[in-house]
Amino acid sequence: MRSVLGWLMVLAVVAVSAVAVGVVIGATRYRRRLVAELSEVIGRRGVRVPARLHDQVQLINRLATEADERTAAARATEERLRGVLEGFPPAVLLVDPAGEVREANREGERLLSGRHGDVLVMDAVRSLLPTVGAASDPHVSGHVDLAGPPRRNLAIDIRYLADGDRLVIVEDITERRRLEEVRRDFVANISHELKTPIGAIALLAETMCDEDDPALLGRLSDRVHREALRVGSTIDDLLLLSRLESAAPSPVQQVPVSSVIGEAVDRVRTAADARGVTLRVEQADASLTVPGDRGQCVSAVCNLLDNAVKYSDGGAVVTVRAAASDGSVVIDVVDTGIGIPARDLERVFERFYRVDRARSRSTGGTGLGLAIVRHVAHNHGGTVAVSSREGEGSTFSLCLPVAGPSVSA
Repeated sequence: MRSVLGWLMVLAVVAVSAVAVGVVIGATRYRRRLVAELSEVIGRRGVRVPARLHDQVQLINRLATEADERTAAARATEERLRGVLEGFPPAVLLVDPAGEVREANREGERLLSGRHGDVLVMDAVRSLLPTVGAASDPHVSGHVDLAGPPRRNLAIDIRYLADGDRLVIVEDITERRRLEEVRRDFVANISHELKTPIGAIALLAETMCDEDDPALLGRLSDRVHREALRVGSTIDDLLLLSRLESAAPSPVQQVPVSSVIGEAVDRVRTAADARGVTLRVEQADASLTVPGDRGQCVSAVCNLLDNAVKYSDGGAVVTVRAAASDGSVVIDVVDTGIGIPARDLERVFERFYRVDRARSRSTGGTGLGLAIVRHVAHNHGGTVAVSSREGEGSTFSLCLPVAGPSVSA
């Protein structure tokens, strides 16, 4: 009996030692197997186990359970952090002091693949890494501009960590840079569009104060009136564009396409007659309707017609037609005017963008018409496109789905 108890005590000591080592190194499976073997031997021998040894076995089991729980919690935390890292839009790299990448998220792996301009980005990262350190600069930033196509702008941010590793974040800021350029252009353009007529009004009013000739006063007052209308038109278009961008959805109604075209033509006819341009309407099917906001639809077609008239010479013909196509209604506005250069086709729907600024000053307008058309199309779940050849004219196509979403009022 003593030999059995002695053997069991030795085995228990070995098991306890193995468990202690297992807690340190995380070998919970090996530890559990030793505990299970010890319990099996004790049960098979039918030995009466001292209370102290029994307590030690219970302690071993409790330690094993707690270690398993800590391991599972650590693994769950690691998986959550990995999920967050993988969902992080920028590329994230963890670089050791030797310059080797230890960890990378999905975007970081794509950056390391070395495709296209990614090679240039990684060269920039490697050139910045030696400049980051605890004794030098713990935080360094840089940027890389890739000409493309497509054009890309990337920001590089490198931070020194306490253990000597460096955290590298590479973020694509192309869209942010584009929006910043649009904002800057918008501010510059709206300042010009408002400052010019307001300055003219001030100068004309000053001239009128010192003038006694009734005929000249009449001409000056007429000019003041035109400049005031120009300011009012710009402000109206800005307000309309703001409403299109931010208004809440409104109830949808079935809008007859033929009546939309008819109303838009009536609005533009006076300007077309003044320039000697003929408006030709190809009669649309009376049953064609689109779900949406009638006012927005009329505004979109009206702006397309107004744009075609302004960039057509006297004696030209502007044609508007509508037809059903693959679950949508396509409204085409065709002119035989000056056309649009290929380099400008992608930008004509931007606010205030003008292909020929000199001609735009003579024709008038706010430069917001095509931007309004684009927002109307977007609000109705549709699209607007242009095809043009310089010197031969342009065709603008407004495509509105027959079964569209709710639109903005």
